[in-house]
Parts: sequence; structure tokens; C-alpha cells
Amino acid sequence: MDTRPIGVFDSGVGGIGTLAALTKELPNEHFLYFGDTLHSPYGTKTTEEVQLLVRDVVAHMEQSQIKALVIACNTATGAAAAMLRAEKTYPVIGMEPALKPAEEHWQGGRILVMATPLTLRQEKFFSLMERFGAHAVPLPCPGLMELVEQEDDIGAQKYLEDLFSGWQLDKVDAVVLGCTHYVFLKPMIRQMLPERILITDGNAGTARQLKRVLTDKELLSDSLTGYVEMETSGDPDIVLPVMHKLFVKGLEIE
Repeated sequence: MDTRPIGVFDSGVGGIGTLAALTKELPNEHFLYFGDTLHSPYGTKTTEEVQLLVRDVVAHMEQSQIKALVIACNTATGAAAAMLRAEKTYPVIGMEPALKPAEEHWQGGRILVMATPLTLRQEKFFSLMERFGAHAVPLPCPGLMELVEQEDDIGAQKYLEDLFSGWQLDKVDAVVLGCTHYVFLKPMIRQMLPERILITDGNAGTARQLKRVLTDKELLSDSLTGYVEMETSGDPDIVLPVMHKLFVKGLEIE
């Protein structure tokens, strides 16, 4: 069995929610998380800019001899997952908006897909829409990710109230959280929406996919207990306490 770490990265702290889901699914693994907060947000950059940033992050994580990589960011997945899979010998697991379960829940209304502007412009998202987006409406959310990074709950609530005020919620069946940062707003969003509206995110599906891949490739750890390390390209004195707080919060989010 393989006790090398699994690399997990995001443009900032949003992927911490994915990290929490991964640790719940694979409690015996060693996870190394990197938040590229110095260059956040990715969602308003070009694809080429994101690819350059991703290359630097991955090169840094490879110094720790990672056995697999999870791109805990929808934007970075769309921009760089195919590139990395073509170049790397270890498994690369990406994220995508959880549109399929939302479509399966369809009852005649709309499915709102919240995501960063770049995610919604990418070919990967267009492909996803062709498969599962018959009733979906892309909802670009510029600036919302930054409110999560800043832990600005008041600003986030106002943003979401304005966002949903433009929709007749009795004609909405599901809301897809197409950015890992938005998962931390799930409890807030849940309070704003009628209970019958499904809220989906890609964290649990990504965790199950990672477990399947590690099992198939015989890369699972036989360690009795796993552990998590966190790093940031930003100021660690400021960012790491936020990461640790969000990790605990992420463990509590269903």
C-alpha cells in the first residue's frame, strides 16, 4: 500500500470544503492542501493565465512526492485538467458542477448553475451543458468567491439575496454550486430557498471518484490514521487560521 500524500489544490480556501469531503471518504490518507491565495481569484483570469499558475502549484506539490492530485477548483479543472492528465503519470482528479443530479431532480422548472465567469466560458462546461443542461441556466457570480475568502457573511448574504431576487423561486427546481468556495455558503443558501429546491455540489462525487481510482490503481494507504497538511502562497499567518477554521466547518456540511 502507498502512504505518499495526495495533493489537493485550489485558487484559495474554497477547496478546503473538498478536502473535508476527501478526508471523510478516505480517513487513512495523507492529504497535502495548497491554496494559491496570492493569485486568487482564478475565475476572472484567462485560461492561459490559470494554466501557468497551475503548473507552478503542481511543481511545488510534486516536491512532496504526491501519488495523486485533486484539482479542488472548477475553474482550474476546466482550464488545466486535460493538460495535466496528458503530462503526468499519477492520477489527476478534477471537479465539475454537479449538474447531473440536479437534472435528475428536474420537475418542470429551472436549474440555476452558480459559477465563476471563467468556468461558464470553458469548453468543459459547454460539454457538461450538452449532456445534462437541458433545463439549466448559467448564473455567473463575479465577486462571490472573494466574499467567502474574506469571510464576509454579511456581504455574501446581500449578494445572494440580490442574486435570487431576480428569479421566481417557485419555478426553480435546483441550484448547482459550481465553485468550491460556494459550498461554505450552502447553509445560508438553504435558508433562503424553499426546502423543495435541491442544492448540489461536486465534493462528495469527487471524493468517491478519488477512492475508486486509488483502489483500482492499488494506491490506497494502509496507515491506521491519516492526516492533513495545509500550505498557502499567501501570508500563512493570515491564511492558515482561515483554512483551519473552514476545514472544521467543511466537516460539518452535508
